[in-house]
Amino acid sequence: MTVINMGDMRRSRASEIENRLVSLGAIEAVLTSNYMVKGWLDRNCLSMLYGPSNAGKTFVALDIAMHIAAGQTWRGLRVNGGPVLYIAAEGGAGIRNRLAAIKRDKPDMRNAPFTLLPVGLDLHGQGDALAVCEIMPDADPALVVIDTLARSMGTGDENTAKDAAMFVRNCDLIREATGAHVMVIHHTGKDEDRGARGSSALRAAVDNEIQVTADGEIISRKQRDQEPPLPLHFTLRSVVLGVDEDGDPVTSAVVDEAEPPKKERKPLTGKNEVAMQALQDALRDHGETRTGKMYPSNRKVVHVDHWRAACDAHGLTKGVSDSAARTAFMRAKVKLMDMDEVREWGDHVWRVQDDD
Repeated sequence: MTVINMGDMRRSRASEIENRLVSLGAIEAVLTSNYMVKGWLDRNCLSMLYGPSNAGKTFVALDIAMHIAAGQTWRGLRVNGGPVLYIAAEGGAGIRNRLAAIKRDKPDMRNAPFTLLPVGLDLHGQGDALAVCEIMPDADPALVVIDTLARSMGTGDENTAKDAAMFVRNCDLIREATGAHVMVIHHTGKDEDRGARGSSALRAAVDNEIQVTADGEIISRKQRDQEPPLPLHFTLRSVVLGVDEDGDPVTSAVVDEAEPPKKERKPLTGKNEVAMQALQDALRDHGETRTGKMYPSNRKVVHVDHWRAACDAHGLTKGVSDSAARTAFMRAKVKLMDMDEVREWGDHVWRVQDDD
């Protein structure tokens, strides 16, 4: 019979912890980067990529994963790539066709070390996490994608902190055993602006968080140790894969880069329209060109007092007390500045937009 000496175990653990102590004098800046996709994803970390249904989040996840597997730059960003295991819990022909579309569109990625596992897992319990570590198809994987969290929770409830913590613990088990970055694909709730659905323990646990919106934006919502990069934009382009048994085309899609959409200029109404007409009159009658880097070089500016007087003439503040008039004018000015219609420097204002 083996006798466990608890005192020896405590001393062993204390010695292990003691060996990790670092004095302040020995601490230096860490200048080497541990990136997988520079500025977006780090190696050996946990991330969440989320978005509403039909927003294209799986297309974006596959696009990132294939660039990592191929070791190719993604959106002009350096990639420290390697083998990828993509666990598609929803399986089916859809994921295969999406990968086939990438292979057809980017033949140089055809032989990338990318492996698909089209099965559902139970990462609420530890058994499947251990199984994934045992069957890992490549040594030193760079990335393991779990698509989706909802299909990988088994009997767990994503809204419960305890179950969410168990899921995270099993993702960490895969990450620590393989050295791979683990990316979890997840859904938003009914209100997309409130982020990924489920327990806040999920968001607290991840190092990187990426949102894919229905408007074609890829937004870095969380970076553990650095400022989030600027949003990226994408569109989906259809790719014909062949024809089915009836002779109809079979298609999927690939991700293309896109330019940010131009902001739609909202028409002015009510007091905002009155205040803008007053500004145009003030610029016509009293506008001047001023020098200096803070003033526009391609349009006139006018003293704010002339604008205020024009607003009085147009009836924006007519028939009220001086205090109420000042408040009405300030509200209109602030609103037009928020709408990117007017700018101010010192005591002078000008229109941002050209005349229609």
